[in-house]
Amino acid sequence: MGYTHYDRLSALDATFLAIEDANVHMHVGAVQVFEGDGPQTPDGGLDIERIRELAEPALRRSARFRQRIERIPYFDHPVWVDDERFRLDYHLRHTALPEPGDERQLKRLAGRIFSQKLDPARPLWELWFVEGLEGNRFAVISKIHHCMIDGISGADLLAGFLQSAPGMPAASATPPWVPRPVPSAARLLRDEVARRGTIPAAAAGAALDLLRSPGKAVRGARETLEAIADSLTAGLGSASETPLNDPVGPYRRFDWTQMDLAAVKEARGDSGGTLNDVVLAVVAGAMRSFLQRRGVDVDSLDFRAMLPVNVRPGAEHGRLGNRVSFLMARLPVHESTPEKRLASVIATTRALKRSSKVHGTELVEELSDLGMTSLFADFARLAARTRSYNMVVTNVPGPQFPVHLLGARMRAIYPLVPLFSNQALGIALFSFDGGLFWGLNAEWDAVPDLHDLVDLVQQEFESLRKR
Repeated sequence: MGYTHYDRLSALDATFLAIEDANVHMHVGAVQVFEGDGPQTPDGGLDIERIRELAEPALRRSARFRQRIERIPYFDHPVWVDDERFRLDYHLRHTALPEPGDERQLKRLAGRIFSQKLDPARPLWELWFVEGLEGNRFAVISKIHHCMIDGISGADLLAGFLQSAPGMPAASATPPWVPRPVPSAARLLRDEVARRGTIPAAAAGAALDLLRSPGKAVRGARETLEAIADSLTAGLGSASETPLNDPVGPYRRFDWTQMDLAAVKEARGDSGGTLNDVVLAVVAGAMRSFLQRRGVDVDSLDFRAMLPVNVRPGAEHGRLGNRVSFLMARLPVHESTPEKRLASVIATTRALKRSSKVHGTELVEELSDLGMTSLFADFARLAARTRSYNMVVTNVPGPQFPVHLLGARMRAIYPLVPLFSNQALGIALFSFDGGLFWGLNAEWDAVPDLHDLVDLVQQEFESLRKR
């Protein structure tokens, strides 16, 4: 029998499991649209066997896709263990759109798939291969639990699964996978007790450093405490109440749009802002119009977006898991012109970057990892319960070159960010091959007019370009 093995989840990864419930589904995902005959059968369907042959070695690059969650007794902290019952066919799903196979049907299918929680007893991912999309196209709908990946590691996974040129050979064969035995409950408990036993020694080491260099240590401690305080207090104040901030149900709508990336960059003009500033200004303008249609007094609104920020060192690209911090930004929905909204966003994001808040949530997570394992999850629940933000807006950079799946070129990728307990709308963006792709995830009943918001996003972008 082989040796036992497990990996302990970080506090942030564990939080994405802890806050999930029947209505809050903590998977990220995307709808990817491909064009071409590469993986098709003579009758026009998808050759799922060829796709399976590609997936086998591609997914073996990370053991995580063949692992499930186990719990440490008493502490209930999650760990990854090899799934001895793993079956690839369960995770690779094959389906088809009815005629005419238009994008509206694909959006409805994506919404239904994203409305279903992943099975917590199995490896936490699914790939749906969808044939029948008009225009000689097919789609791949991915769904991966947020405890496995963030946006950056998801982009790295995408790059490893696809090919940069249609003629590239498929990944070479790898040795058969043999699951390692799951550690006993006694072993998991013993290891956790031992790990927590090292925490006092770590604290003593920090105290010794303080005695050796008290001035430097005090300054460092002050900066650390200020960063933690900034992060915690950001989760205490309430943003304004809007029709988008009632408790969510389990069902989702998914819609999308796309923009030329060069045009988005040009829209900055001489403002000195970033591409992400343009995105936030567009979101602010679109939400201003959208909420006005709902009868909301936007001129007095304190409307906030939670912005995930990548803090992954360059050496860690390619590793799964989450390395993000979080910023709370007030969006200027009260400003009446695109110029004023962009200027306000630039001032806000510059102030946030100068602050210690970007490091505060990292430090809260480190404290959680040291022993207070529920601290980060409690912090996340508090931020949602007190409505410290109205929505999530996340923007992930992707490869700026074409990629292919068995010879078929990927033409679009629309990302998904999950909804929290009282946020009925989330916006995710992914830049790829000269395009900026928007994915809008919404609670089914709260946002029946989601496509109107998509139209408003495009209208606001055109207004910003013409200013």
